[in-house]
Amino acid sequence: MSDKKPNPEQHEEVQADLNEEVQSQTEQVAAEGADAVPQEELVSALQADLEAAQAELVKASEQVLRAQADTQNVRRRAEQDVEKAHKFALERFSADLLPVIDSLERAVDSANVEDEAQKAMVEGMQMTLNMFQGALSKYGLVAIEAVGEPFDPQLHEAMSMQENADVEPGTVIAAFQKGYTLNGRLVRPAMVVVSKASQSKVDEQA
Repeated sequence: MSDKKPNPEQHEEVQADLNEEVQSQTEQVAAEGADAVPQEELVSALQADLEAAQAELVKASEQVLRAQADTQNVRRRAEQDVEKAHKFALERFSADLLPVIDSLERAVDSANVEDEAQKAMVEGMQMTLNMFQGALSKYGLVAIEAVGEPFDPQLHEAMSMQENADVEPGTVIAAFQKGYTLNGRLVRPAMVVVSKASQSKVDEQA
């Protein structure tokens, strides 16, 4: 049996050599593993990842555009609703005022302007009527000019038909009651008399 004791320095050197060998083998295995993957496969994998990322980006962009379009449509519809509400809020109120205008017009038309006693009253009613109509026109209430115009079922309501050789058949020749529109929308149709061809002319054409 040898009495020689292990040298601590030698032990540390052996351990260092073993560690160095293990590290060297590990690096070699890692290098061999990296070299084992072909360069083409790495490029293909990276390209696939890039294409997938691009597809996700396109999809996200489309979703953003759709959301923006939906938001714009909602805003546009809301603005249109508000505009319509502003335009036609006075529709019922205007319709209730039309009989008042009719009464003033009939009073002015039936008054005797030659009578000095009534002249001042008639002028006062005419001024009141003009102010009334002017105030309503500021809010878009406009009378329909029917007489002399072709009959339009969208604006006129035919109360009767009369023979008239001086105008084309289907022409409005008189109005019993004025019609009105509010900002282009019909509030009340004009009640009118419409011309028709005389019987003699119809016989001639036949």
